[in-house]
Amino acid sequence: MGGAREAVARIGEGPDVVTGEGAPAASAPAGRASAGWKVLPIVEGLVLLIALVLPWVLQDYLTVFATRVVILALFALSFDLVWGYAGIMSFGQALFFGAAGYGVALMARDLNVTSILLILPAGMLIGLTAALLLGGFLLLGRYPSSVIFVSLGTLTGSYAADRLARGWYYLGGQNGIPSIPPLTLGSYEFEEGPVYYYMVLGILVVVYLLCRFLVRSQFGLALAGLRENEQRIAFFGYKAQHLKAIIFAVGGTIAGLAGSLYAFHEGFVWPNMLGVVFSTQVVLYVLFGGSGTLIGAVIGTVIIEGVSFWLSDNYRDVWPIILGVLLLLVIMFRPLGLVSFVLGERERVGSFGKGTNKKGPNKAPKPKETGNAAP
Repeated sequence: MGGAREAVARIGEGPDVVTGEGAPAASAPAGRASAGWKVLPIVEGLVLLIALVLPWVLQDYLTVFATRVVILALFALSFDLVWGYAGIMSFGQALFFGAAGYGVALMARDLNVTSILLILPAGMLIGLTAALLLGGFLLLGRYPSSVIFVSLGTLTGSYAADRLARGWYYLGGQNGIPSIPPLTLGSYEFEEGPVYYYMVLGILVVVYLLCRFLVRSQFGLALAGLRENEQRIAFFGYKAQHLKAIIFAVGGTIAGLAGSLYAFHEGFVWPNMLGVVFSTQVVLYVLFGGSGTLIGAVIGTVIIEGVSFWLSDNYRDVWPIILGVLLLLVIMFRPLGLVSFVLGERERVGSFGKGTNKKGPNKAPKPKETGNAAP
């Protein structure tokens, strides 16, 4: 494992890793990172600061909209983990999001369970279970799964769940499940507004920090190698398929958490939550903001939802076309996402281990002298 760690740690140093496995070449302003100060913590701090003051400056209906955006940012984090860090193109991420939403909606409707202490763990468990079942089928076969196989498999799962929800009377059919009661904590009810917003924002911050810890750990180190060159990481002894299944399950758990919050915030669930529309939407969030950065997923969600809201209010007939053109322009000219304007490539990929940046890329550790052991 130690040799594998040293080999994979070169991910943040060598240019061959940056451009490996079809990843776009780096042309980002890497000078900021090499100048000795970090941009990423500043960006994260600014985003958090803006998020904290929003309810103080926004009108009530905009606070409700901002709450929805924060929940969707949580959903985008789940996809960034599986795609941005492990290279798993999950076109069916909405399956875990919607399944958890339907599950907690049924708990509220049929069992009168609305306690946040039960609803959120149940949503995470549903997302985890669905991800383990689908991931076990797609990722844990005898032979390594191709990107196309996993993409089409997850897409098919999402589409099938959508059709099942539309045709099953118990799930409400086309209309879904309406009139979900508010979340509760004891006798307190979480109504739409600043309280719900700060509760969701707190959950997003906690999940974000956990994800940040995960991707900078030994496990994240292996994921970085997996994303860049799966065959090489397997050569070093890692079980690539197991790593993929684990991060796929973690992503499903976070998506389930987001889905349960979304169901109670909106007050109803509907088949689109499970289907291709939401699955495509979360891909755009991460692609637009910048994959493999976590903060890019959050920024992409905020900008796309904010621009969509503004365009739909001012250009009601043509706003989807305008939004589509904007997305295409960003993807064409900034394939690494909007965060690449401020984050250098080295800071996007991250550094692993202590003092790897100080040694420089050409200063490999000297081999130990073993001496002459001959008699």
